[in-house]
Amino acid sequence: MAFARAAQWACHSASQSARQYSRHEPLCAQSIRFYASSPVKPRPYGAKPTPKPLVQAKQPAPSKPPTSAQKPPVAPKPSAEPKVTTRQPPADSTPPATPQPLPTPEPPETPPSPKQPNTQDKGTGVSHPYLRITVGVVLCGSIIYSMIADPLRADSPSIAERDTLAKRESGITPSSPMRLRMEGFIKSQQSLIVKTLEGLDPKHKFRTDTWRRPNGGGGISCVLQDGEVFEKAGVNTSIVYGTLPRPAIEKMRVNHKALDPDVDSLEFFAAGLSCVLHPTNPNAPTVHFNYRYFETMDAEGNCNAWWFGGGTDLTPSYLFDEDAIHFHRTIKEACDKHDRAYFPRFKTWCDKYFHIPHRGESRGVGGIFFDDLDEQEKDQEQLFCFVKDCLLAFLPSYLPLIEKRKDVPYTDKEKEWQQLRRGRYVEFNLVHDRGTSFGLNTPGARVESILMSLPLTARWMYMHDAERGSREERLMKVLREPRDW
Repeated sequence: MAFARAAQWACHSASQSARQYSRHEPLCAQSIRFYASSPVKPRPYGAKPTPKPLVQAKQPAPSKPPTSAQKPPVAPKPSAEPKVTTRQPPADSTPPATPQPLPTPEPPETPPSPKQPNTQDKGTGVSHPYLRITVGVVLCGSIIYSMIADPLRADSPSIAERDTLAKRESGITPSSPMRLRMEGFIKSQQSLIVKTLEGLDPKHKFRTDTWRRPNGGGGISCVLQDGEVFEKAGVNTSIVYGTLPRPAIEKMRVNHKALDPDVDSLEFFAAGLSCVLHPTNPNAPTVHFNYRYFETMDAEGNCNAWWFGGGTDLTPSYLFDEDAIHFHRTIKEACDKHDRAYFPRFKTWCDKYFHIPHRGESRGVGGIFFDDLDEQEKDQEQLFCFVKDCLLAFLPSYLPLIEKRKDVPYTDKEKEWQQLRRGRYVEFNLVHDRGTSFGLNTPGARVESILMSLPLTARWMYMHDAERGSREERLMKVLREPRDW
């Protein structure tokens, strides 16, 4: 609407300037005809000059130029419409018998500078008409070009733009859409977790990268590498606005009947917080968590389908039973606040999800995993509270373990075993992990953030088996036969 009003104003201004300036057109035409028909060029100094439409010319004496002692004649008052007479010889006239000698021609009068004030009546004229016409034409052309070259500018703002405006004007409140509330919560937890982990390794700081997506959204990637406590640690938030094609909608309808099957595409929103910590010490376990929210929307931004997903799991290189028990017990307490059936259900789901089929073993010793929790499970507010409590339980579940194990002495052989286990971690993430696959197949994805979960170093050895009766073999038994802790 703003562009249309600007275009109307520019066209009106240009038309008005053209009409006003056209009033002077006859006068200009008469001047041209006068000079063209004049038999004598240049005109004698004493001749009567052609009237000028904008600046009143001085009237010199007809016989001789005025001296310094003489006063110049008083110019007559200009009338509203100056009378212009053209000098044309009569048709039957004959030249005089004896033509009068012409005086030595003087240089023609210098035309008035464009910067001189216009003596035309301000009530009937327009200042700088050519300039106004030019500006109007340029402005109209620019508006038309911008609307053709970038048609999205003329459309209504996108959902991402409206959400950004809502956050700027009103902030995030309990009455905000769930997508904004989830975004605000995961960003606050990211800051808390990064600050806490830096306290464990004060000599090393996280590198923070803030990035934007072309279609809306973006993220914050916080990564630490080559630290004393963590060989690699990443804590990332990701906010994605995009469009689901029809094949993706049909696939998702298997678990979400609320999706409209008759549309060719749907707008979607996804927000998630992911964390992966790979300690330097092989006695300290690797840990991972991810909590996310997904919804589809109509063109106005109204939610029509939504669900939550997430989980956390522990991946040690050397098994300490007390560590696994503490980790699972803390998570169970968070689950039991909402439903006592959640922990055993989601623990079994975790063991199945993090299984590596081609190896016949699990990635780690377990945790919880859930996905596609929507209105068929509980209402949106209850599930949001459940996800928040699970995320809030992360630091209490893991901090005691890393504080206890980060300074335990270790050997080169133990470090080599840690690298072999990290190779298994890489295999699962690149081959079987749904989150990695979804991220890499999303247009405009930020690959560096997606692959943040991979360890800094890993190792593969041909036909390597753990020694019988060793600590490595004890871990492998648990990975092949998951245990309830």
